[in-house]
Amino acid sequence: MEFATPVTLENAHVRLEPLDAAAHGADLARACVGLEHAWYTSVPSPEDVPDDVGARLAMRDAGTMNPFAVRRLATGEIVGQTTFCNIDQPSRHVEIGYTWLGPAAQRSEVNTAAKILLLTHAFEACDAIAVELRTHWHNRQSRAAIARLGAKQDGVLRNHRIGPDGILRDTVVFSIIAGESPAVRRGLQERLARG
Repeated sequence: MEFATPVTLENAHVRLEPLDAAAHGADLARACVGLEHAWYTSVPSPEDVPDDVGARLAMRDAGTMNPFAVRRLATGEIVGQTTFCNIDQPSRHVEIGYTWLGPAAQRSEVNTAAKILLLTHAFEACDAIAVELRTHWHNRQSRAAIARLGAKQDGVLRNHRIGPDGILRDTVVFSIIAGESPAVRRGLQERLARG
């Protein structure tokens, strides 16, 4: 299977649904309320959700992104978004990124459960040789969460991007390679079982 193939992924905690403007737009606008302080990440404001969804769907149509809405099964609510992005199918390499979760889903089972689904799909269904995760240097919460997944830090891309506010972004790059995948998945499953 290719990384860009639309697919629904589900476990006992979350369902990752192919992003759909009509089905998910209003719920995503509600989910992102309270994240205005997150200047170092790409969370849309409620009024910018339609443009954000449109941009993700355009990248999907170009074959560079596979975007998902994240549904928390305990509540039935859409609580955020995640993607396979920077898809390099010939090299069997993909990034998990453009992820954000609303305040109610942060520090819950949602991120761990979603990452189990994405990593399992990437390595088992898509035969990935490497999965990358990136975050802003100043997003300490995200950096810690990625490290807890079991990803290894590859390095820092200094002055990697210019943000919408003109501030230069240093990007921290992490990865998980195919041989590490079983241990990473086991660690995530155990953490999820502990709650």
